[in-house]
Amino acid sequence: STMEETDREAVATAVQRVAGMLQRPDQLDKVEQYRRREARKKASVEARLKVQSYQIMLRTLSLTGNEELRKNRLHIVFREVAGNHLIGLVFTFCILIVLFYSCFFFFFAFLSVPEIVRETQDLIERGELLQAHRKLMDLECSRDNLMYEQYRMDSKNTHDMNLIHTYFGDMQKLSEELAKQLWMVVQRSLVTVRRDPTLLVSVVRIIEREEKIDRRMLDRKKQTGFIPPGRPKKWKEKMFNILERTVSTRIEGTQADTRESDKMWLVRHLEIIRKYVLDDLLVAKTLLDQCFPPHYDIFNKLLNMYHQALSTRMQELAAEDLEANEIVSLLSWVLNTYKSTEMMGYSELSPEVDVNSLNPLISQSVVDQLLSKYMSTLTSNIIGWLRKALETDKKDWIKETEPEADQDGYYQTTLPAIVFQMFEQNLQVAAQINEDLKTKVLLLCLQQMNSFLTRYKDEAQLYKEEHLKNRQYPQCYVQYMIAVINNCQTFKESIISLKRKYLKTEMEDTLSSSHTSMDATLDVIAKEGCSSLLDEVFMDLEPHLNELMTKKWLMGSNAVGTICVTVEDYFNDFAKIKKPYRKTMTIEAHRRVVVEYIRAIMLKRISFKNAEERKEGAERMIKEAEQFRFLFKKLAAGSGEDTEGLCDIIEAIAEVIKLTDPSLLYLEVSTLVSKYPDIRDDHIAALLTVRGDASRDMKQTIIETLDQGPSQPNPNYVPIFKEITVPTLTVPKLLK
Repeated sequence: STMEETDREAVATAVQRVAGMLQRPDQLDKVEQYRRREARKKASVEARLKVQSYQIMLRTLSLTGNEELRKNRLHIVFREVAGNHLIGLVFTFCILIVLFYSCFFFFFAFLSVPEIVRETQDLIERGELLQAHRKLMDLECSRDNLMYEQYRMDSKNTHDMNLIHTYFGDMQKLSEELAKQLWMVVQRSLVTVRRDPTLLVSVVRIIEREEKIDRRMLDRKKQTGFIPPGRPKKWKEKMFNILERTVSTRIEGTQADTRESDKMWLVRHLEIIRKYVLDDLLVAKTLLDQCFPPHYDIFNKLLNMYHQALSTRMQELAAEDLEANEIVSLLSWVLNTYKSTEMMGYSELSPEVDVNSLNPLISQSVVDQLLSKYMSTLTSNIIGWLRKALETDKKDWIKETEPEADQDGYYQTTLPAIVFQMFEQNLQVAAQINEDLKTKVLLLCLQQMNSFLTRYKDEAQLYKEEHLKNRQYPQCYVQYMIAVINNCQTFKESIISLKRKYLKTEMEDTLSSSHTSMDATLDVIAKEGCSSLLDEVFMDLEPHLNELMTKKWLMGSNAVGTICVTVEDYFNDFAKIKKPYRKTMTIEAHRRVVVEYIRAIMLKRISFKNAEERKEGAERMIKEAEQFRFLFKKLAAGSGEDTEGLCDIIEAIAEVIKLTDPSLLYLEVSTLVSKYPDIRDDHIAALLTVRGDASRDMKQTIIETLDQGPSQPNPNYVPIFKEITVPTLTVPKLLK
């Protein structure tokens, strides 16, 4: 029979399929898997056949005019499907709708829900998002209309509502699954728009469709009070939230290093942010803008998101415990880089981005706090750096090797270079932020410099005192003291150049007093340094100065020759002193030699016995004055300094001693006094004592008469006698 033939064909087909499945030994392991799959297919076919039979029965039902007959047949259908628990219940509900409203559309849609869910799931997995969304919309439309009809029939019947909702539960998962895919595309939109812009356009279209449905459902809610579960979805709002989170993560994720791993961590972090933000905004403007409807205003929205994310990040960084250089990097970036042509002012971003309308990334109060912290940190840093620099310099002072010389051969230490290099660096850094900070830092540097120079002066004084305890130590004392003196000149020049470079002329007045004060301190250090070096010279000269105006000297000692050689020897070193100070040194040495020479006369170590001795002594004095004159002319070569007048004093004194006619003595002495009005009575008394032929009365007469005489000193004369004291022992005797 036909039935048997059909069975045989079915068996043959089955055998063939099984044979096809089990061609290799390893496929035997999968027999159970194949069996389950075939069972599922069979169940699916049977279910479809059943559904079709129900559909035929229901069509027939709807065409039946007899109400009684319809009810009887409906009971048969109900019993058929009631065996399947949930489907049975919902099915019953749908049949009621069919009976009352003849809404076949709902019913057929309802019957095919599981199948559409499967198809939609496949489409999502394959990334065919538009088609998947189309099917999801159909499913949602079926569910929403069913629910709406139930709501109209009996709005309080939550049981039946929940029934429909539960049956369409898989559809809710589909919606969530699709949303997840959309958000992944949105998160990567700046990458996707370059690689696959159509995918992004599809996502935007889906969001737009959902927005329309949201609006429709909200309108219906206003009219009827009904809104389906999960509405409004607000996918557009969610999309912008996702974008905002993505932007924030993008900004935060740029910090690759910490201070511990890299001192330049902040500079790197800020540079990566600058690059990323600029790249992202250029892509947003040139490509992303075209994928969104104009009313999304996507570029401006993104611009605001980036600005907000940057503002948040900068505030977080500002709240960290930043070091001075990090504060500058941050402020420079926030106040300058952000709005510069390297970032928001980039030509291709205009006119959409107007840097003048961008709000500050951090408030003025935060900027002020950072600046205040920077200044206090910098102050303590500068104090520390200066202290350390001085300590390092002091270690050099006791070295056994000479200090370095500059290109002109002047001794120096590295101290001024180190100090001003540090000032320069900090001023250049401050200039990155603004003029105001630069000026503040300059004032701070000079203010600290002022205190530092006072310490420098004290240290130079201590250096001298330590040396005097043992003149053999340090070995290169003279050379390092010269370096200290020269540093004073370098400091002076560096202060001027620093002010010229970093200070506006209108600010000059605010610094003039501190500049004057620094110059004064430097002059004191240099002057004391020069003085201590001359002390060195005169300590070495002391035994030879003690020989002057003694019997040995009169007999022909070479004390002055030795004095000249010693001075010249020292001045070979002093040639390494910079000009303004070297000139002062030469003048001072000349002066001191003459003072010491005159002091030797006034000590009355010798009293000439006769005219012969007086002549010999005087000529010797004139000859030695000439030796000094020659020496200091040589030492002052090129300085244009006229110091010959000093040696003239020795010669004038020699003339008084040489005089052979005692009656002219008063005249000679009065000439001396009129030239050098600071000569005191005790000086004249001492001079006459050395001369050896003036009686006590004559001395007294000369001294008393001189007091009334006029004086005609040389206008350039610098008093010299006031520095010279005369032993007092003999003075009272003279004036008795």
